[in-house]
Amino acid sequence: MDSKNKLLKIYNGQVVTPYRIIRNGTVIARNGIIEVVAEGNLETIGATEIDAKGKYIAPGLIDLQINGFVGVDFSDQDLTIDDLHKATKALWKVGVTTFLPTVITNDQKSLKKSFLILASALDDEEIGLSIPGFHLEGPYISPVQGYRGAHLEKYIRIPDWDEFSKLQKAAHNRISLITIAPEVNGAISFIRKCTETGVVVSLGHHNGSAEIIKQAADAGASMSTHLGNGCANKIDRHDNPLWPQLAEDRITATIIADGFHLNKAEVQCFYKMKGVENTILVSDALDLAGLPPGEYTRGERIVLLTPDVVKFPAENCLAGAATPISTCVLNIMKFTDCSLGNAIQMATTNPARLLGLHDIGEIKQGKRADLILFAIEDNRIVIQKTIVAGKIV
Repeated sequence: MDSKNKLLKIYNGQVVTPYRIIRNGTVIARNGIIEVVAEGNLETIGATEIDAKGKYIAPGLIDLQINGFVGVDFSDQDLTIDDLHKATKALWKVGVTTFLPTVITNDQKSLKKSFLILASALDDEEIGLSIPGFHLEGPYISPVQGYRGAHLEKYIRIPDWDEFSKLQKAAHNRISLITIAPEVNGAISFIRKCTETGVVVSLGHHNGSAEIIKQAADAGASMSTHLGNGCANKIDRHDNPLWPQLAEDRITATIIADGFHLNKAEVQCFYKMKGVENTILVSDALDLAGLPPGEYTRGERIVLLTPDVVKFPAENCLAGAATPISTCVLNIMKFTDCSLGNAIQMATTNPARLLGLHDIGEIKQGKRADLILFAIEDNRIVIQKTIVAGKIV
């Protein structure tokens, strides 16, 4: 879109919102903000017009957990702003208009450097709108094998508010989401402090009991990180961290519906128990997503990229996903028979609401015009156009 043209019109599309699908609908945005959502083809003058030709128009996808993309690792100590541009533009191509670059467990010096680098993108004129904050996954998680997943044990430690505050300062106070194990020493008070300062707390890579999970929710924890993963391969059938997180209504579950991190029956059960309002789709994609299958060295780990998923053979566990969140949108429809509108809601409205991103996540008057135009072909979501703040990117 020409930067001088402030009016955008998309018409002849099926407008997908969390609550309805408008056939033959029109969306008009002015100065990057949605002004009109209506049935039919409205008359406009001087707009950049997109004929959707019966394709779907939906809010841009929001990914709260993504470790990297197309060879760009968000934890890489040599990460550059050019790398962030490369990853962001690649994510736009698969329909992601907003994401939280996710940094995983490491030593304090490396974590601080990661956030200093990532913070350089916050005010970038081209990509800054797509990066509202960051996700810190660890280092305050369970050190126990299985529960720690692919996180390196030597860097796992107990919560330290002073240490976290220094990371938050390096991140320009934009660590929006943190994953923590609630059972580790000092976790509950740490969760309370995070919540008081506006950081969303998610429970993950943990073996918390029902009582501990209740205490965490009481302290303000509101989410589970990739529920069903970051868990030991063998667990007690009664006393395990899954049931109490599913039973706790204050906890919204994020799930990786790539078909490999969870099987169909697990996704069905999680969805039935949490419902559309309390389920969020995430990709948990690694930087290897989009690269050829094979063995790769990442940091101090040797991982195996298959056509479908990334494995960490040394710990007999998965290391992350190899597909974008759009794959999860289509899969949850297949697995649960939910509607397209509900699947889109779990990857747009719900994550926006949980993070307090009130200006995105819906096709609604007054919201920012972050939109995608797509078709469903050969069991794939095919992105035709991606729009950020009214601009075709």
